[in-house]
Amino acid sequence: MADRQQQRRPVVVLYERIVEAIHQGVYPPGSQLPTEPRLAADLGVSRPALREALILLQEDGVITVRRGVGRTVNHHPPRRGFETLKPMEELLGAGQAVRTVRLAQTTEEPTDFSAQHLLLPAHGEVRFWESMIEVNGLPSCLAHEWSATDETLTGLGLAPAQALDAPQDTPSTMLRLLLEAGRGMPLKGSSTVVATMLGRRRGEQFDRPADTPAVLVTQVVHAGRTPVLAAKYMLPTGAPVLPVWQAR
Repeated sequence: MADRQQQRRPVVVLYERIVEAIHQGVYPPGSQLPTEPRLAADLGVSRPALREALILLQEDGVITVRRGVGRTVNHHPPRRGFETLKPMEELLGAGQAVRTVRLAQTTEEPTDFSAQHLLLPAHGEVRFWESMIEVNGLPSCLAHEWSATDETLTGLGLAPAQALDAPQDTPSTMLRLLLEAGRGMPLKGSSTVVATMLGRRRGEQFDRPADTPAVLVTQVVHAGRTPVLAAKYMLPTGAPVLPVWQAR
């Protein structure tokens, strides 16, 4: 079994490389992949390994193979985990009453977290939002969000003043606004989930004991290879179920 897993590992890595290239727009949805010899040369791999990876991509619905046409990238290839990028309000509030309450909207010096994930200089200012997402009237998710610098957002074609600083009739998370402002932009997110406890300050915000078990989700959103948003979401026990999509 170990030998078999070792033999398959390069194919799985190759599969991931092709999926990542699709997500980055190298092979856009609706386009045809290069011919097998050309693709093998571009990726620097053997044709047998490539052929096996392409079979897996076809089985998972990432590409469609048609005789006489070739291999076409599907318009809606399956994505993994939280990479089906949706704002937390939408993930938590399917069929329920959801309200986002803004607790803080300011600029601050970069924290270790925001500086690391948004590639920020140690000194300067970064936009920071703190929001409470209520579901059916109950505090369900505390959101901390940091955006990339205005220069970075402007370079990507986003006007920060319009996207994030314009008055809102109905408050929302920063991610929701960026998704709306960046329609057509290849945004993608990666997340980690860990078990923790609320702690004293967050317990007060949820009106729950400090030792209440909770889930902490950290998320980083990229436009291509440029990070545009970093976030932490705290969900105590009793919060709505957080859906996760997975694919091989």
